[in-house]
Amino acid sequence: MLKQIFFRSFTVFAPFNYAKQGGSGFCYALIPFINKFYKEKNEKISALTRHITWYNATQNVGTFIMGLAASMEKENSEKDYFNAESINTVKASLMGPFSGIGDTLFWGVLRVVAAGIAMTFGEQGNPLAPIIFLIIYNVPSIATRWYLTKLGYTVGAKYIESLYSSGLMGLLTKAASILGLIMIGGMTADSVTFETSLEFSLGGDQTLVLQDILDQIFVGIVPICFTLFCFYLLSKKKMNFALLIALVVVFGIFFSVIGIA
Repeated sequence: MLKQIFFRSFTVFAPFNYAKQGGSGFCYALIPFINKFYKEKNEKISALTRHITWYNATQNVGTFIMGLAASMEKENSEKDYFNAESINTVKASLMGPFSGIGDTLFWGVLRVVAAGIAMTFGEQGNPLAPIIFLIIYNVPSIATRWYLTKLGYTVGAKYIESLYSSGLMGLLTKAASILGLIMIGGMTADSVTFETSLEFSLGGDQTLVLQDILDQIFVGIVPICFTLFCFYLLSKKKMNFALLIALVVVFGIFFSVIGIA
């Protein structure tokens, strides 16, 4: 079944969408394990629901997370005391660190090296230059992808049992939750921006710049409030994700046109 995860990992971002990004692809990769480990229909539904949530990691190394999640599903299917919520918690906490490593090694280093070597051949008129690029980049990438699939599954099965027996699983889950929240906070600060251009004349040469006041209260206060409001609409009001995106775009254009942002 590890081969199925490996091959299905190539399509993890094929059904990409802004709501769950690679969540559907991740769930598709784990379906063979879910069908094997769980016999009851409601158990399968719960497992599928767990893994169709938001997922985004550099997939050259993201197969480690897939293998680990598969091993945790195996433990969950065999042990009644296993905390199923820890599966998504651990998965979410690993996305950021693995993406950082994967982006650096494969997108920042290996791709540049492969392109540099291939361009040397290309400048000499060698028609094999594109193939050389593909070989230099893909051979280490595919080998890493397969090795980490096996490593994630074997490491997970080996250490999860010892974590439970030693009582450290609760601590790991809590630490993973904190790390996950830090990652979400960092993404919010980096991805959601708002800067108002509103200014108010106080008479004479004095001007009140609203953005300066907001920054004095809390740098990034509007983006974080806006993010929490969107989360509230999605989680509590069950607003459709596509509708929320459309509203954000409309309000963004509206505020820009009237000169607020």
